[in-house]
Amino acid sequence: MASAKIGDVICQEMISAVAKDRNVLAVTSDSRGSAALNPFAAKWPQNIVEMGIAEQNSVTVSAGLAHSGKRPFTFAPAAFLTMRSIEQVKVDVAYSNTNVKLIGISGGNSYSYLGATHHSLQDLAITRAIPNLEVYMPADQHQARALMQYLTTSNHPAYVRIGKVALPDVYSDDETAFQQPGHGQVVLDLGHDVTIIAAGETLHIALDAARQLEQTGIHAQVVDPVSIKPLDQALINQVADQTHHLVTLEEHSRIGGLGAAVAEIIAPRGDTKLNIIGFPDAPVIAGTQDEVFHFYQMDAPAVAQQVKTWLEK
Repeated sequence: MASAKIGDVICQEMISAVAKDRNVLAVTSDSRGSAALNPFAAKWPQNIVEMGIAEQNSVTVSAGLAHSGKRPFTFAPAAFLTMRSIEQVKVDVAYSNTNVKLIGISGGNSYSYLGATHHSLQDLAITRAIPNLEVYMPADQHQARALMQYLTTSNHPAYVRIGKVALPDVYSDDETAFQQPGHGQVVLDLGHDVTIIAAGETLHIALDAARQLEQTGIHAQVVDPVSIKPLDQALINQVADQTHHLVTLEEHSRIGGLGAAVAEIIAPRGDTKLNIIGFPDAPVIAGTQDEVFHFYQMDAPAVAQQVKTWLEK
């Protein structure tokens, strides 16, 4: 199974996009290296704007560039892009529906040992609450490529959260990986005992957990929403009709993230149970991603056991 770093794919698509439209720009806050943009800077040095460690300024300058007819993609660590500069995102970008694409790099727990100051475990809660802002979490190279092809031609502001590790392919081609905003899909269907919903890096954990559940006689399906906002309400209702037991798995606080978004859809139904698996409402320990996921029982074996125990109640 092939694997790739999402950042590398985004860089390749940025290079291709500028060849078609010289208005496409990369705006960075001293992050071209960690954003994997060095090949882009070498190919199109006139199309990269280096702001230094100044995330607020990066967003505001990007908004100004967009109002001047440019198509800026703003790259910064997700923790800083969605916290330090969130007022600029809300006011300068979303309020006026300005065409700025915000790429939050090293999202979730990617920065591991750097600790809570660098973790972005609240970014979905805050970005999906801002009007006019689309929110995405690509899960493999095909999805990232198709998403970028949409974003480089779209005129809507968006936030995209990506991690640092190379991700194995979930999809076999770009066309099936991403179709349009608000469209998710069932990526694994082993039966209708339970539905696991996950996006981005945790989608791979969900797939492994579903296969482990199958060995215990529990037949799960796995849903990839990719578009956190707008969320595919029709698909969520469809799988709720089929299983009436939904589990969300996310590299995010259990408050306000994907699980909360799903809860907002199914709560009025009154016929579907939901179990949100994510980080607790507490400072998260420092460690590698694998160590942290294991500690909080969010690796595949622990998720499978949690789902099994929950269904048996």
